[in-house]
Amino acid sequence: MDTSADQTLTAIVRRRIKPGAEADFEAMMQEFVAVMIRHPGHLGINMIRPEPGSRDYTVLNRFATQGDRRRFTELPEYRYWMDRLREVSEADPEIEERIGLAFWFTLPGRPARHPPPRPKMALLTLLGVYPLTMLLPRLVLPVTPGWPHWLRALLVASLIVASLTWLIMPNLTRLFEPWLFPEKKG
Repeated sequence: MDTSADQTLTAIVRRRIKPGAEADFEAMMQEFVAVMIRHPGHLGINMIRPEPGSRDYTVLNRFATQGDRRRFTELPEYRYWMDRLREVSEADPEIEERIGLAFWFTLPGRPARHPPPRPKMALLTLLGVYPLTMLLPRLVLPVTPGWPHWLRALLVASLIVASLTWLIMPNLTRLFEPWLFPEKKG
């Protein structure tokens, strides 16, 4: 069964920044994001800052389809930004492309792997989503009295997505890594 949710593409870009160039990189990324959001088919971009003592940034860049990403990467403007970002990077970035929810099942600092089977991804995502859908509305509603329903819903949805992206799914993926990615025998 082919659904539009299955067609979204996330480019996972890992880039090591030269020592002392972190602020320049982050400023460049702010400018680059302004370019990205104007591109048709672009769904969002998130930057994950490195852990203390590291200079490895991860950027999650989402597109509606593989074709949207391909069209964007063929633009002269994209090549211009890749050249600029290369100036503050130690090397070319590592880029993985994942379809659907598979981007949630990647771990920084680990080699690229095929996504786990869809039933496993669905079950683990449900395990992450369900408690958030029970908890976050209870926390948000009391502190947003008088807000329009649609705005509360947007806030709750945003908190769920952010929690899943940066907190819940990376930890669940680490915890369930042997089940998600069993080592092949023989």
